[in-house]
Amino acid sequence: MSEALLSARGLTKRFGGLAAVNEVTLDLWRSTIHAVIGPNGAGKSTLTNLLSGDLRPSAGKVTLAGKDITGWNPERISRAGLGRSYQKTNIFLPFTVWENIRLAAQSRTPHAAAWLRLADRMQDANARAERALELAGLQQRRNAIAGAASHGEQRQLEIAMTLATEPRVLLLDEPLAGMGSAEAERMVQLLLRLKAEHAIMLVEHDMDAVFALADRLTVMVNGQVIASGTPAQVRADPNVQLAYLGDESAHD
Repeated sequence: MSEALLSARGLTKRFGGLAAVNEVTLDLWRSTIHAVIGPNGAGKSTLTNLLSGDLRPSAGKVTLAGKDITGWNPERISRAGLGRSYQKTNIFLPFTVWENIRLAAQSRTPHAAAWLRLADRMQDANARAERALELAGLQQRRNAIAGAASHGEQRQLEIAMTLATEPRVLLLDEPLAGMGSAEAERMVQLLLRLKAEHAIMLVEHDMDAVFALADRLTVMVNGQVIASGTPAQVRADPNVQLAYLGDESAHD
């Protein structure tokens, strides 16, 4: 098997005497959706922040495409090929859908002087933006004001902005949160489309979506991994049933 696109080994984050993430090992592979689940306080969001560079680890190692990125800042990690979404949608509400995506694409211009060029003449950035717009299924909404878009469309837009930076790895933090059934189904189909070209880590509380999407599952409790494997293996694990699946009212 080829090398994992993103790997964590013994990843730990301590806040004083509390280990919010404790010696977590994880591999994300291309064309694979790897869901991370767990009850309230399990450490899922902290793990995501460690992988993306939003938090520095207390111990352990993270590699991206074989390169040690431990301790890198988020911008450097993003430029190396990692994209992420957040629990709270992070978009420019007064701008159109297209303008949001193009701004994200422009962030990958090779040097600062490129920002002085007219946006319409930045062919490479525009091409990346068009591809992201299409991948996210937002072609019909390109001229819509982002602030007037539905919640589901705003979540799609945030993912499209991430795609415009051409990541190889996607960390998606609760992308289906707050959606109705129709919007959730559109998001599920989007994630399945993205799977072919990306390694995806999905943090999500919607267990129906998790078991429909995930190729692999990691279950965390109190900062530690208690099980990892295929959905069938995890579903059958008695420790998982006791700690999480039997209490779907829990939230992180």
